[in-house]
Amino acid sequence: MKKIMCAMVFIALVLCSNNVQAQDFNSAVGLRLGFPWSVTYKKFISESNALEGYAGIRPFGAGINLITANGAYLIHQDVEGEGIEGLQWYYGGGAGAYFWTGFGSSSTSLGISGYIGASYTLKSNPINISLDWVPTFFINGVTGFGSGFAGGYGNLAVRYILDPK
Repeated sequence: MKKIMCAMVFIALVLCSNNVQAQDFNSAVGLRLGFPWSVTYKKFISESNALEGYAGIRPFGAGINLITANGAYLIHQDVEGEGIEGLQWYYGGGAGAYFWTGFGSSSTSLGISGYIGASYTLKSNPINISLDWVPTFFINGVTGFGSGFAGGYGNLAVRYILDPK
């Protein structure tokens, strides 16, 4: 049921977005600080659509670790209003590979993720900041090592803009 609801929300968001917005940069590199901690690269492929790739690590304690590689397709929308130029919200979807280790064993999981967040580009510095929530459904995995739904993924990202508009 959760999968159906998430899919319905995602489809509704896609159908409701009809405005074209302009982003403030073409590409940026930085860090996603949260779960997992990652290195990120974001590249706009049109005025409102971007691709993001990131790789990171998440230690869980007790000797359990996660190494991950993810990719996402993100759609950006300007937040309308006076005094908030450079602020956007975004949504999208993606997939990732998750490599779990701990207790003398390891496992690999594949995941499908949804993305919803906000992004702000500073006017005076080549810096982009974003905050997002990334609920993920793990397709496979050993119980305890990445199987089923996980809602605890999200990040505060800080990126250096490589080529501003």
